[in-house]
Amino acid sequence: MTPSTSSPTRSSTHSSLTPTRLSGSRLDIGRAHGSQHREAILASIDVYDRLFHDLAGLRWHEARRDAERFLPMIERRYPAILEELDGIAQGIGGDLADVLTLNCRSEVSLTRAGGGCSAFSLYHAGRQWLAQNWDWRADQLDHLVILEIQAPGAPPLISVGEAGMVGKIGLNANGVGVGLNAIRSATCGEGLPIHIALRAMLECETLDAARQVAHDGVCAPAHFLLADGSGQAEGLEVHPGQPGTIAPARGVVTHTNHLVSDTATHWVEDFPKPDSWSRLSRLDALVEQLLDDLGVDEGGADTESTASGESAALGAERLFDLLGDHSPGEDSLCRHFDSSVPEAERMETLFSVVMDLTDKVLWLRHGKPCQAVDSMRLVPTAV
Repeated sequence: MTPSTSSPTRSSTHSSLTPTRLSGSRLDIGRAHGSQHREAILASIDVYDRLFHDLAGLRWHEARRDAERFLPMIERRYPAILEELDGIAQGIGGDLADVLTLNCRSEVSLTRAGGGCSAFSLYHAGRQWLAQNWDWRADQLDHLVILEIQAPGAPPLISVGEAGMVGKIGLNANGVGVGLNAIRSATCGEGLPIHIALRAMLECETLDAARQVAHDGVCAPAHFLLADGSGQAEGLEVHPGQPGTIAPARGVVTHTNHLVSDTATHWVEDFPKPDSWSRLSRLDALVEQLLDDLGVDEGGADTESTASGESAALGAERLFDLLGDHSPGEDSLCRHFDSSVPEAERMETLFSVVMDLTDKVLWLRHGKPCQAVDSMRLVPTAV
């Protein structure tokens, strides 16, 4: 399949983003995904054709050759997910190589590109939260999908991401959730491609099983923010070796787009943009203020005022307000169009999620959290 050279058009609105329910065999799931989102998948291929050329000097046929080397790694560890990729290709009337390349887009070029996203997990009053902004190129805004998937032998799951990709950010019916931060690095080796690993984690029955996916190796560096409804949370800075881990402090893990763990920084050199540090500082300050407002002490425990119900309640809207923060310059968590940034590197917030993993609910705002009026409420249930 040869991508077109025309720019994608925006044919949808924020309110038109509705869940796609997928079930049956792996091939059935893939075919339905491909056929129902064919136009968005083809448009997404166009976007990445341009992006690969802008960032890595690759044309689509060259990117396909790059992506082929990841095929044996997926087939060896998760042949069922590979079958689903084949189904997506059949659904769009294209080749497996095109869908594989789309799902390996991080490994093909984005080790050489910048990234966005601000993510945090927070445990408070017996409830585990996971929230993040997903920042990327604005031409992908209308190629996003919500997938509600019931795959054989796996818990029902919800994944929010780009059309044609098998997984990204979400949670499953067992309360296991995962967030993602891109890492800019030249490292790429043996292991699962990032988005295949995310899908594999979302199919896990337990947090320990999801953690093992990361420990088995991921091709390129990224940060996976993993948590579950029991109150467990951990940052995993993945790469081809053993991941660096980030334990909660005061019940919180925060992350943007640079490596911080000793384990990861010892083995991997990353090249973050300066705004990653400034956004992390801003995120830390906002979360610290939130904890103070909630009456959480330095050890992460509720104070007497919290226990007596005097502190303000914590809910999804309050966390969306945090994600919608605007600060001067590069500190802003909610990111908008900036004409001063080169076109190939412009990042905007395209969606925000807040997950209550204890109650197994995901709220989504399509677009910027400061502008979206309503939050979509999603619950992973059997399809």
